[in-house]
Amino acid sequence: MASGIDAERIEAIRTTVERDIDRGRYWGAAIKVARGGELVLDAAIGSVDAAGTTPLRTDTVFSVLSVTKAFVNVLVLRAIEAGRIALTTPMSEIVPEYAGAPRDQATILHFLTHTTGVGAMWEMRPGMALDDLSEAVEAVCALAHGANPPGTRCDYSPMANHVLLAEVLRRTDSAKRPIGDILREDLFEPLGMSDTALGIKRHMRARHAVPDFRGTVPIRHLSRQVAGDNGLFEAESQEAVWMGGASTTADLLTFADTLRRGGVTATGTRLLAPRTVALARRNQTGELPNELYKTVALRNGYEPAPAYLGLGFSLRGERLVRHQFGTLTTPETFGNYGAGSCLYWIDPELDLVFVALTAGLLPQADNITRFQTLSDLAVAATC
Repeated sequence: MASGIDAERIEAIRTTVERDIDRGRYWGAAIKVARGGELVLDAAIGSVDAAGTTPLRTDTVFSVLSVTKAFVNVLVLRAIEAGRIALTTPMSEIVPEYAGAPRDQATILHFLTHTTGVGAMWEMRPGMALDDLSEAVEAVCALAHGANPPGTRCDYSPMANHVLLAEVLRRTDSAKRPIGDILREDLFEPLGMSDTALGIKRHMRARHAVPDFRGTVPIRHLSRQVAGDNGLFEAESQEAVWMGGASTTADLLTFADTLRRGGVTATGTRLLAPRTVALARRNQTGELPNELYKTVALRNGYEPAPAYLGLGFSLRGERLVRHQFGTLTTPETFGNYGAGSCLYWIDPELDLVFVALTAGLLPQADNITRFQTLSDLAVAATC
């Protein structure tokens, strides 16, 4: 093929997912693979739920959980390019409520690399509704206290980091727009991501695969708009900037392809400067382990690996370790993923982009193994 993809080998992704579904590992997956900007696999396999009543489609809308953080990250990088903030800006300079040593020493760099010195917190207050960014900011500033000097430890932040990074975007915005408008007007609309939003908009609702957590996430996700333990993921509008985004494989492919092109879309819209993207995909955490995944590794009997975090991106890194981005991808591969269900990555050397959104969340170790296999299959199809 002109794209340099072996057609038979790329189909191994589809057959592997079908086998996983037959075994009851998860319910379904929508996957897109592109090489050099050319789509080489566009698959929708399985169903949105365990009962198999609604088949997945290539335009199914998924709650993308922590992939939402990637949207905030690129707009923070854009704000740095615009001179509104710097990597060296202390968070407390923009959000004075975030005071008190040692956390007041944490800079935007520390927040992007999960090295603020604040331990992992899945929620601030049990039973708290998660719809409103201002309430989340107040809770983070009141309850997320520094335990270590910034830069000395890498603790993945499920919530606090991106609550405050989004607040930086809001407080430094000249028009003082709500965070949902900032994301829509500065990212989703310019890139043509019409099926991506905070919340499930009306035109997305009929195609939405409501997430099935299967007991894998330790908290409830409460909303004032929709009842239930996970009502947040069915609300039409909310401001859960750390996990509340929804998207499709097509929109995420557009987002990832823009990063593959160095921050410029296929139509010439400039999101970021190539130099910024190049810096953002360099390892900023050295050999520090990501404490969350260190725990996963030790619990499951394998060696912990370095965190390999750039400026808002996860990296495959130099060492061959268990990784959601695979073992056959090149060390420069970068992207993001979300709790046991979704990821995208870009391999600049292979000019390859992989996007996968799945139904039926998996536990962390099982999810790493699943995506490692699928990622390696994508690379094995290159010629």
